[in-house]
Amino acid sequence: MQLVRESLWRVAQEARELYLNDSVPYLDQPPTPLELQRSWLCPNKPFIVRNAINHWPAVSKWTASYLREMVGKQMVSVAVTPNGYADAVHEGRFVMPEERRMPFADFLDIVEGKRTTSGVFYVQKQCSNLTEEFPQLLPDIDPHILWMSEALGKVPDAVNFWLGESAAVTSLHKDHYENLYCVVSGEKHFILHPPTDRPFIPYEFFQPATYKVNEDGSFDVINVQNAEKVPWIPLDPLNPDLGRYPEYSHAKPLHCTVRAGEMLYLPSLWFHHVQQSHGCIAVNFWYDMEYDIKYNYFQFLDSITKAMNAV
Repeated sequence: MQLVRESLWRVAQEARELYLNDSVPYLDQPPTPLELQRSWLCPNKPFIVRNAINHWPAVSKWTASYLREMVGKQMVSVAVTPNGYADAVHEGRFVMPEERRMPFADFLDIVEGKRTTSGVFYVQKQCSNLTEEFPQLLPDIDPHILWMSEALGKVPDAVNFWLGESAAVTSLHKDHYENLYCVVSGEKHFILHPPTDRPFIPYEFFQPATYKVNEDGSFDVINVQNAEKVPWIPLDPLNPDLGRYPEYSHAKPLHCTVRAGEMLYLPSLWFHHVQQSHGCIAVNFWYDMEYDIKYNYFQFLDSITKAMNAV
């Protein structure tokens, strides 16, 4: 098994030596579809485009007063947690947020400190919540990202709207999407790992549960009944427990900050952890990944890692 372990380490090391960057590069203008395919999609590498969305009306219009006027009465889905961690491991369980329906104006009151309440509130519902819950805002952004749509030959599967408190954190995970993450106001802080770091990133199986807010503001954790256990990453990259997960010491995370007007290309299968400034507003476009040889290779790497850790 030691030979297998060393071979997996070499995969990650060779990826860094051959094609991965030491930091997330900045582009002064978006790539052409051909440049995107050659330099970024095929090698599966992230980048940030400066001034990528400054032409969007949203960048200047999406103030709290404008949002109140346009969508204040709209009933929206809000994730509520006691600690800011939605969809994360907590005390041995995979805990999902309480999904609360409320007028968007009430949510803004909480973010702006006009109303005191227990918990951390975050508009983070995916499945294209921007088109489903905030259609009035669609004229203020591009419906898709032309150079990505042309390169992939398809439009996004989902367009999502994100707004929340600074305490809201997205735990380390990966997605099967080519992700274009656009910051409209504020900033987002990302910790990134390439797929080749998979041997260093622990997964365990957890009982799924949800938070439930009581009338007195306290939170209970309620198990989801008759549900299969969920594979998730228990490690917090902000404070990794290297005593429990020593392999993570071999990982080489990238740190980047995406500021207002900028766009991050987050490639499919990259692990990412996200924090934000208070009241940050973002929109992201999810394009379904191509299930090609890269996906096969990652699945093989994942399977070997699981087999090695099971011994």
